[in-house]
Amino acid sequence: MPDPANGEAVESTKRRRLLGLLGGGAAVSIAGCSDQEPSDGSDGNDTDGEDGTDGEDGEDDSGPTNADKAQTAWERAVNNPLPEDEELRQEAYIEMEEAVRDDAAVIPLYHSLTERFWYDYVDVPLTGALGSHWQQLNTTTVEGDSELNLIASTFDELDPIMSTDTESSRVITQIYENLTAFPNGVPEIENQLLDEYEVSEDGTTWTLTLRDDVQFHDGTDLTAQDVKYSWRRTVESEFSERAGFTLNQPVGLGIDAETDDDGNVVPDSLAVEVVDDYTIEIQLVGPNPDVLDVIAYSSFAVLPEGYVGDIEGYDGEVTHQEFSTEVANGTGPFELGEFNVDEDVTVLRNDDYYGEVASVESVHWEIIEDSQARWTYALEQNADIFEMPTFAYEASAVNAEADDRGRQVGTYGPAGELDEEVNYVGVSEISTFYFAFNVANTERAVRQAIAYVMNKEQIVQEVFAGRGTPAYSFLPPAIWPTGNDGYNDFLDQYPYSRGESDPQGAQSALEEAGISSDDPVDMTLTTYESEVFQTAGELVRDLISGTGVNLSLETAQFSVLQSRGEDGDLEMYSLGWIWSWPAVPYGMFQLEPRNTDTSTMPTQTNGFYLDWQTELNEEAE
Repeated sequence: MPDPANGEAVESTKRRRLLGLLGGGAAVSIAGCSDQEPSDGSDGNDTDGEDGTDGEDGEDDSGPTNADKAQTAWERAVNNPLPEDEELRQEAYIEMEEAVRDDAAVIPLYHSLTERFWYDYVDVPLTGALGSHWQQLNTTTVEGDSELNLIASTFDELDPIMSTDTESSRVITQIYENLTAFPNGVPEIENQLLDEYEVSEDGTTWTLTLRDDVQFHDGTDLTAQDVKYSWRRTVESEFSERAGFTLNQPVGLGIDAETDDDGNVVPDSLAVEVVDDYTIEIQLVGPNPDVLDVIAYSSFAVLPEGYVGDIEGYDGEVTHQEFSTEVANGTGPFELGEFNVDEDVTVLRNDDYYGEVASVESVHWEIIEDSQARWTYALEQNADIFEMPTFAYEASAVNAEADDRGRQVGTYGPAGELDEEVNYVGVSEISTFYFAFNVANTERAVRQAIAYVMNKEQIVQEVFAGRGTPAYSFLPPAIWPTGNDGYNDFLDQYPYSRGESDPQGAQSALEEAGISSDDPVDMTLTTYESEVFQTAGELVRDLISGTGVNLSLETAQFSVLQSRGEDGDLEMYSLGWIWSWPAVPYGMFQLEPRNTDTSTMPTQTNGFYLDWQTELNEEAE
């Protein structure tokens, strides 16, 4: 769910939508909120040489291709979903990364960098790669003040099953809680309302035991019936935006349920059984090792049974309209004070909280959209923690060092209008923006040549104002399967002259495939209507010029790019992906070659428009 390209002044995190990109442009992402279940698609084979599989650029038709390597690795990961298989899955996902890299089917560009600033009188835990909207504020202190003051962008509801943006999520996180959580947005799962769990031998039955010391804000005890009711709302309520996260795999839990002829979930058929007051059992359609990660997502937050009467069997204590903006009843460290849509929102300390009671009496968000107004508000210390717009940002004013999680931690300023030093953290988020190729329409040597000439550090610094982390893998470093050491090993093996532009390497790859400036290849890069991505495209075009690739540029609205992608009518194009939770397969399923078959989109497959299945070798399957 977290939105990577908006610098924490977030917009929407629906599956596909416009994102506000750092540097004043706009980027579009297939954000990590897909509602479709991936399919194997068709086998698809192509050995006519049009996609670089004819051996001219180093691939032998008689042996496995990089697509074969990726397909085999994905199937090995999917077929071994139990906890004891974790090491095997980790190896498989890295093999997929190697295959993507070596085939240059996707060239990662950058991971979004979120930067947070706060005055010295504030003590706030450092946030992690999942974003500050995961952070509960009961452990934040403000010297000399009983209220923490922040800035928010516009949102209009506080119902967890409707929340598709991080602005509402950061308030919901104070009021409601989940069985599990990622405290402060650090991608390490912890129990929240959950006490313990058990998993059946086949991985399809999960028994979840709740804490027995938790009360809602109205004083009633939390029970298993509340969890079942809350999760039923995700699939039965007409207001839910997140049914797919409950029903589907691997992009969700995959809880079993009955559906009617129209595809709607039959009331009370969701396979969530109340065993006793503090125990539920869920039945999945297949093993899912990421259950604890998924149920940390805000749509699985718990409210009292029957509080809202929007599913069968409940009249409700409040109407849904009241529940959306006027009242709330959760277990979190704060209670809803007042929510004035488009104006402000305040939450008040829950003195009976089962965990650490907040030191501040209240948290107030002023809702401001205009970036200049937000900056003025922060400069006047009306906001204690804030973001910095690009127009006010000076990279040289950052004085920070990397901590053990790869975060840049230190200070910023004085600089520009900011006349004092403030605290700073810069976090590479779990998101990836990239250039991708339809491999059936492009030759592998050409894709590799473009990888050679792309100096990602240069692009991030010159085009994106340095507010990003150069990406050399699709998976962000924060969720690399084998940790920082494993990620660094992968970097050491990067074959395309990391940290520099290498036109000679590009030319050599092209010459081996019989491509030269005398016999060039024409290709088109399609970007969405984003000034910064257009600029990045111009830089790549200029760098590849003269090597044997004539790169033309065009723009398209994202809906048009998406439609053309599903029709297989793209060559090179810009996209991005955002993780809603730090489970590796939540992004990697889009790279399974058979799931990239554009001829079966969008009904059967939903990969990244790669048509990578055309490189699968029939004899090697």
